[in-house]
Amino acid sequence: MTKSELAKFDGRDGRPAYVAVNGTLYDVTASPLWKGGDHQGAHQAGADLTEELKGAPHVRMVVERFPVVGKLEEEPAPKAGGAGKGVVIAVIVAALLLLAALMFR
Repeated sequence: MTKSELAKFDGRDGRPAYVAVNGTLYDVTASPLWKGGDHQGAHQAGADLTEELKGAPHVRMVVERFPVVGKLEEEPAPKAGGAGKGVVIAVIVAALLLLAALMFR
């Protein structure tokens, strides 16, 4: 599951609450400490909490109590030659037309 997919598991409106820590995805839905995907106003489900929890000494012991639901994966690389390339070409053509118009006044 990628970070953008993980964001859908925020625990709100009846959705499951998942968090990622060190590349592992945990289901915290059943925990009363994660009601509605919110952990005591400090953390929100649907996110990678690795950096936020780096300094907490108990993280591994606590998160390993929850069911593992998968691994966090990298977002797929954008395909080359997408829509962005067309925009660049259009801007270049417009600039050339403007330059030509100014030169032949």
